[in-house]
Amino acid sequence: MTDLDHLTQALARNLKRIRGERGFTIDVLAARAGVSRGMVIQIEQARTNPSVGTTVKIADALGVSLGTLLDYEQGPAVRLVPPEQAVRLWSTDAGSSSTLLAGAESPGPLELWAWRIAPGDSSASDPHPPGTTELIHVAAGELTLVVDGEEYVVPAGTSATFEASVGHAYRNDGDAEVEMTLAVSVPPPR
Repeated sequence: MTDLDHLTQALARNLKRIRGERGFTIDVLAARAGVSRGMVIQIEQARTNPSVGTTVKIADALGVSLGTLLDYEQGPAVRLVPPEQAVRLWSTDAGSSSTLLAGAESPGPLELWAWRIAPGDSSASDPHPPGTTELIHVAAGELTLVVDGEEYVVPAGTSATFEASVGHAYRNDGDAEVEMTLAVSVPPPR
């Protein structure tokens, strides 16, 4: 079985389990996530590999981190995530990528990401649930952070934080690769 097969199976199993724990029907989850009922069914039956955007919407609707949704084993109180187990969820031919390094559920989902954005590349995100906060630290290059249509230049060595319940994007308008670490904190579902 390939890594993608393991990921697809884990997503199917965890989605079905967590949806049941929340008491959500397929229709309720689909409506909360803004995806089709058929998509939820296909994911739960491991018949599709959904886009990153769809997976994020479902995780947000369930009130869990992507790490929890994609994790195939619940481990001990301290969980080490070696580099080969980090999950790359976005990449481009230019060499840009985002990798989920680790996630936790206390009190709501908390995720730690490593991002690389090649010159000229960008990645846009739909709004997250109200109360979601993102923290960014740029280690190299110069990031253009777009939050609710407003642009902010974040040079190397600088950090930023923002409420992520609005559309936002990460863009590299420079000539050098952007390397950044991103933490996402999502409030627990109500």
